[in-house]
Amino acid sequence: MARAHPTYALRPFLPADVAVLAEIFRASIEGLTEEDYNPSQQEAWAAVADNEQAFTARLGKQLTLISTLEGSPVGFASLQDNKIIDMLYVHPAVAGQGIGTMLYDALEKLAAARGASELTVDASDSAREFFLRRGFELYRRNTISVGNEWIANTTMKKTLPAKRSA
Repeated sequence: MARAHPTYALRPFLPADVAVLAEIFRASIEGLTEEDYNPSQQEAWAAVADNEQAFTARLGKQLTLISTLEGSPVGFASLQDNKIIDMLYVHPAVAGQGIGTMLYDALEKLAAARGASELTVDASDSAREFFLRRGFELYRRNTISVGNEWIANTTMKKTLPAKRSA
């Protein structure tokens, strides 16, 4: 039975999630970045998830949250060293439904609660507006080598409010 208001939730990453997160990662790159990156760049970027062991290690070393829809993963985000948003990917079938915002808001709250004074992200050209709307400022333009391709992104920073004393 279809629901008028689907139920989204957050939960922590488990190693058993890797295969589905790799698929979300690939689908997001292929389905949401075509205006900013050519097919060769997208393919090289998506291939990062091909090494399942390295992908698992990367997600496992960070604070990784998964967004679910009716219990099924539809997006994920990871926070490195409590101050760097390393990954934030949403399946294109549910893009624009607030999942990315929910993941980002949770990471920001966790970073602030853990004492971070600033968040940094290397945002793809496709994600730059998302982060600008959340108060990030442009810091530096980058060109990185992924596989045999060069991919542009932008380092962005956001100062977090100072923690209030109780």
